[in-house]
Amino acid sequence: MTTAGETGVPARLEGKSKAMVFCWVLGLGSLVAWNSMLTIGDYYYKVFPLDLATSGKGGVWPYFGICVLVACFGVADAHVQGGMVGDLSFMCPEFMQSFFAGIAASGALTSGMRLITKAAFDKAHDGLRKGAMLFLAISTFFEFICIILYATWFAKIPIVKHYRSKAASEGSKTVSADLAAAGIQTQDGDSKEDRLSKKQLLFQNIDYAIDLYLIYVLTLTIFPGFLYENTGTHQLGSWYALVLIAMYNVWDLISRYIPLIGWLKLESRKGLLIVILARFLLVPAFYFTAKYGDQGWMIMLVSFLGLSNGYLTVCVMTVAPKGYKGPEQNALGNLLVLFLLGGIFSGVSLGWLWIIHHDKF
Repeated sequence: MTTAGETGVPARLEGKSKAMVFCWVLGLGSLVAWNSMLTIGDYYYKVFPLDLATSGKGGVWPYFGICVLVACFGVADAHVQGGMVGDLSFMCPEFMQSFFAGIAASGALTSGMRLITKAAFDKAHDGLRKGAMLFLAISTFFEFICIILYATWFAKIPIVKHYRSKAASEGSKTVSADLAAAGIQTQDGDSKEDRLSKKQLLFQNIDYAIDLYLIYVLTLTIFPGFLYENTGTHQLGSWYALVLIAMYNVWDLISRYIPLIGWLKLESRKGLLIVILARFLLVPAFYFTAKYGDQGWMIMLVSFLGLSNGYLTVCVMTVAPKGYKGPEQNALGNLLVLFLLGGIFSGVSLGWLWIIHHDKF
């Protein structure tokens, strides 16, 4: 029997609001480093122009070093996102929503900070570099805050301990260390024979996996490479690409709260796939807008790209784990992140097609 505290809420359910805030902050921290690198594209483009191999100011070896660091951040991000999504998949959907909202907030926050630091050092000697360095230092500070939060307090929240204990009772082994950190001893749960294998989970949820892949292959095909290479010259000058990225990030953040309104949340598997496929109409829309439209139309398109990206991501990630046991939800969360990151990799790779086309024509 569960006892109630002074608030009248059962002890096992206490701390839901606090846990949601923590999930939001952890989501922000999981991607703030990556978004920081994306958002200082103006700095990279000055130091490492496209003629790098012959006369790039930054030099080939510094550029290679930057690429290695970016690869390390990618590996770290994959581990963090996979682990966190797997962890939150067997908890309440609001935690997943908060985590992905925090991921979007990292983009909005880094865009805001980048605009501020660029403005602050715009007239200073070597101002672009100084602004970029200050910006990266602030982002690093956020990373350390998240490490401390997760390692020290998150595991001790009552509702988090409840969900992890429940998952352990159903046979999950991955939560044992987390429970031990919170001072809870676990016993062996259900046998593995009672659970679906990863292969079975993937086949049962292949449409959700493809959904996430398609969402991110489209988004990363356009964002951010196309926005730096193919938007032409406009009144905003060097601020134009930064404004576009900021608009994407802000609407991506806002849209991740829309599914909290029950009647606005899309849960139909067929409906999700249709909307995600229809979203590919944005490719010709961006192409013709960059060629013939003005900056107002481009800002509107970028805003819709962010709006649809955040909304559809949260819909898929909160609906897919329903109806499974804790260990199955954990494994499914890991599999979905694999396809999400696969979409990001494919999208970034396909983004080179815009650059090739731009250079050719």
